[in-house]
Amino acid sequence: MLDITHVRSVLTDVYDLAPSATLAAEMQDIYTRMDRVISPPDWAVYAPYVRAINALKKERNAVILGHNYMTPEIFHGVSDFVGDSLQLAMKASDVKEDVIVQAGVHFMAETSKILSPQKTVLMPDMAAGCSLAESITADGVEEMRAKYPGAPVVSYVNTTAEVKAASDICCTSSNAVQIVNAMDSDTVIMTPDQYLAQNVANESHKNVVYWPGSCIVHEQYTAKDLRDFREWNPGTQLIAHPECTPDVVAEADFSGSTSGILKYVHDKKPERAMLITECSMASNIADELPEVEFVGPCNMCPYMKKITLEKILYVLHTMEGQVEVDEDVADKARKSVQAMIDLSRKLGL
Repeated sequence: MLDITHVRSVLTDVYDLAPSATLAAEMQDIYTRMDRVISPPDWAVYAPYVRAINALKKERNAVILGHNYMTPEIFHGVSDFVGDSLQLAMKASDVKEDVIVQAGVHFMAETSKILSPQKTVLMPDMAAGCSLAESITADGVEEMRAKYPGAPVVSYVNTTAEVKAASDICCTSSNAVQIVNAMDSDTVIMTPDQYLAQNVANESHKNVVYWPGSCIVHEQYTAKDLRDFREWNPGTQLIAHPECTPDVVAEADFSGSTSGILKYVHDKKPERAMLITECSMASNIADELPEVEFVGPCNMCPYMKKITLEKILYVLHTMEGQVEVDEDVADKARKSVQAMIDLSRKLGL
């Protein structure tokens, strides 16, 4: 676990990180991407970190992959590529830089290392885990195989390298239906998200069986929440992630992956929208769509929020937090992840 007092001591010895209204004004071009959701005083705090990180990236020949759930100052301020799990996995497989900083959670950093084993992959906080990834082990996969002999295992990318290695192919929320439908079997095992699996089953002709895992962010929403909000705020478009329960998805006006949600909002441009997913999604697209009013409530992922500008700067400065994956595990996991990427590209996803 990072000792934040030590982190700050190291950084302040090298960098001028004092809040600066002058520097904030000089970096107005970056601030414009997030000024609907980040106040000027907050930007004066963030600007010195953004400047230091962007300069250090060049020195380290590094690239930052930022998930859609990152806070705006990370998403807009320092990330070189942003997207959902599938988009970041694809990018990790072909980046040219020597160093990848994963602005996301640990399984994403493992995926980057699996796909680019020759790269140095840095995780700003090793404690940034995932409730889904922690809900299943490779033994759990074998348990499912024993219950359903011959059925292929489709594992969500929100899993450890060991689980990916024990699976036949991976999926993300954006390609899960297509991946499952492409399997050469009437019965398909999905791990570990039970709600994603149930939502996929509602759209698929396959018999989808699943492991009983769930996401601590999305499982909190209820269909009653949506009905109550619709009553209080008529006309609001309710847009849900497929990690929500099936009754929440049924109550929503649209359901899709993080990339699917972004496309829907960009295409439809509703007057008012509630994103039934992680809080930072709305914040990160608010400045792109000033005509859309994003309203709450939302749930925050405590793991994603462990990643901060301060920690990103620290790992880039010290080159600590390097992610390693056992070579044998990585080889097997790579086949599952690459199978997903190859099939997604073949299907045009």
